[in-house]
Amino acid sequence: MRGRTRVLQALVLLSCLVVPTSMVYAQAGAPPTGTQAGTPPPGGRAGGRAGGGLAPVEAQAPEENMAAYPVPPAGFDVARDNVPHGDLKVVEYDSKTLGLRRVMRVYTPPGYSAGRKYPVLYLQHGLGNTSTEWTQRAKAPIIADNLLAEGKMQPMIIVFPAGNATATAADEKQGDRTSESYGTSYENDLLKEIIPFVESHYSVYTDRAHRAIGGMSMGSGQALNIGLSHLDLFGSIAEVAAAPNTKAPAELVPDPAALKQLKLFWMGSGNRDPLMRINMGLHTFLVEKGVSHIWRLDGNAHDTAVMSANFYHFAQKLFKD
Repeated sequence: MRGRTRVLQALVLLSCLVVPTSMVYAQAGAPPTGTQAGTPPPGGRAGGRAGGGLAPVEAQAPEENMAAYPVPPAGFDVARDNVPHGDLKVVEYDSKTLGLRRVMRVYTPPGYSAGRKYPVLYLQHGLGNTSTEWTQRAKAPIIADNLLAEGKMQPMIIVFPAGNATATAADEKQGDRTSESYGTSYENDLLKEIIPFVESHYSVYTDRAHRAIGGMSMGSGQALNIGLSHLDLFGSIAEVAAAPNTKAPAELVPDPAALKQLKLFWMGSGNRDPLMRINMGLHTFLVEKGVSHIWRLDGNAHDTAVMSANFYHFAQKLFKD
């Protein structure tokens, strides 16, 4: 009953948040479009639920920016035998900040070599999930392999941390929904433990221009809360289907002019996501303040399909000159 009430509240709030599709956003590759006709191929509206199993709702707004960033092509997230594959490892580390033995998953691209430097994307998972939400369900490593083979993506290291600060190497806390574990405690672990660990164990750039943060659902809230308050550390931010842990727009962006230093600010959501109001509210605020960003609204819900589709697109734009 409580979930049904939340959906109804979301639908009421959306009526005053939808922005016209004729708006143009400074980073977008083309003007937004209206609703796409027909049923999208794989990567469109199909896909398992994510972010705690939020059920899809009826489309709440026309799709936007789909001409520039369309539904990914069939097979974009299918492993191919004829392309090089990166390496995905479960990596343990001791967090002095939390006093725990922790775990993260780290993707290194095909041909990874200590003889060169790589940019890094830190990608957060949703509430009630582990980092396998990105690696197994959204198939980010497979998508990255395919994009790299097609020459569409910069070689990069992708770190999938345990976004729950109570998760350990022995217990990743699958299904844990304690919101306190995803706030300041996790932020401190990311900034004081995870990033220094990665930069001391992998051949990576350590400047903000080559460091990005992103996420899905609760992880998007983390990416926005942390990334926008540490613009000195992150040069790009990519969020998908942000959840209610996201700070209010005015708190996230107290100085709109400061966001000019971002190389990429990507925002993606599905128009059948009951939490679309959160993404739409921030998007509308950014438009009003003249903040350059890419906004993509597709026909997905709060699910793994919206994760995979947006990852396919923003991964191609990260760390490009």
